[in-house]
Amino acid sequence: MAETGTDIGAPAVLDRDGLDALVKALAARGRTVIGPTVRDGAVVLAEIDSGDRLPYGWGVELAAGRYRLRRRTDGAAFAHSAGPQSWKTYLHPERVRQWSADRAPDGGLTVTAGEGEGTARPSFAFIGVRPCDLRAIAVQDRVLAGGRHPDGVYRARRERAFIVAVECTEPGETCFCVSMGTGPAAENGYDLALTELTADGGGDIDGDGEHRFLVRVGSEEGAAVLEEVAHRPADRPTAAAARDRVTEASRRMGRAMPPVDLRRLMGDSLDSAHWDDIAERCLSCGNCTLVCPTCFCTTTEDVTDLTGDHAERWRRWDSCFDLDFSFMHGGPVRSSVRSRHRQWMTHKLATWYDQFGSSGCVGCGRCVVWCPVGIDITEEAAEFHARARGAAGGRDGPGGDGRSGGGVPAAAAHRTDGGLP
Repeated sequence: MAETGTDIGAPAVLDRDGLDALVKALAARGRTVIGPTVRDGAVVLAEIDSGDRLPYGWGVELAAGRYRLRRRTDGAAFAHSAGPQSWKTYLHPERVRQWSADRAPDGGLTVTAGEGEGTARPSFAFIGVRPCDLRAIAVQDRVLAGGRHPDGVYRARRERAFIVAVECTEPGETCFCVSMGTGPAAENGYDLALTELTADGGGDIDGDGEHRFLVRVGSEEGAAVLEEVAHRPADRPTAAAARDRVTEASRRMGRAMPPVDLRRLMGDSLDSAHWDDIAERCLSCGNCTLVCPTCFCTTTEDVTDLTGDHAERWRRWDSCFDLDFSFMHGGPVRSSVRSRHRQWMTHKLATWYDQFGSSGCVGCGRCVVWCPVGIDITEEAAEFHARARGAAGGRDGPGGDGRSGGGVPAAAAHRTDGGLP
């Protein structure tokens, strides 16, 4: 993984041609360039060979259970909020072959390793990584690349990834990164960071109508790549306009988590009747886990051909909403939708801290948009908080005056209904 952190050098400015040159410079270095593009009525991630493939002039309209493309008048390339995919699609792919085995006519067996450390490693360049997704990648770095048993597939893909972040200047209606402390500014974890300024979007500081991108450098490789692309030093008005756009975006979030200790709130709400209300609506489809940029659960499948001479083992994404996910001898541990939704939400907002030292939610809002019945995690958290306040007789509940809303000792906030991811 690239050493990224504090900005190095002075900021620069790219125009639209410069952004196209950046894409081509990364491809010339042998990298597979991945960026947002329009396909099938959505902004999706795909391999691109030119900056012209970026979704210039496209925005989105978001709501709980709703996603629509819309045309923009300013020609912005990155004013479309988080789409249905996240970068885990490439770093922690949906399906990976772990090994294959072939039986020879003489009875011998040949086993071939699948993807991982020691095999050919993809070299990606990601363009358009949002600050919330930067934080999500950092979370998955801890989950999948850290500890005593790192995931070889993730590590092999992650360690060579080049990241071009894009700060958010127009949050979506379902974004709540500010309340999670994950955006809209890109603070670290990138090789290059862009802030887009358009004439119609408040960035035309000198009236010349130029579409430009302020560029900050976060790594030595980022600096080397930028040197291969035509750019100019950033002037103070451009840098100030970029800061102002990001600051303004932070005041226009479409959603927010309640300003409480979510870890304690979830722990104190384990027995709340509101879980039954959620379960009546939840389809247990697992959409929220599939679009979530930090969910990482997998299962394995063994397959064979009709002759029995060839077999493969595959790893694929799984979801804690799947009835069989917690299946043990005698049946599933979480047989009800109530228990499965509670596991997902309490793990995401609370017990993730116990395992990995941070929240598992980055405020991207994807789970809200792509839930078929429009369950909104921010609204559900607010309802738990309201019920906790009521149970506490009007006192501030979890995260307020330090008392638990339901009279449960603070230590009980660390309980889980199984502790499994």
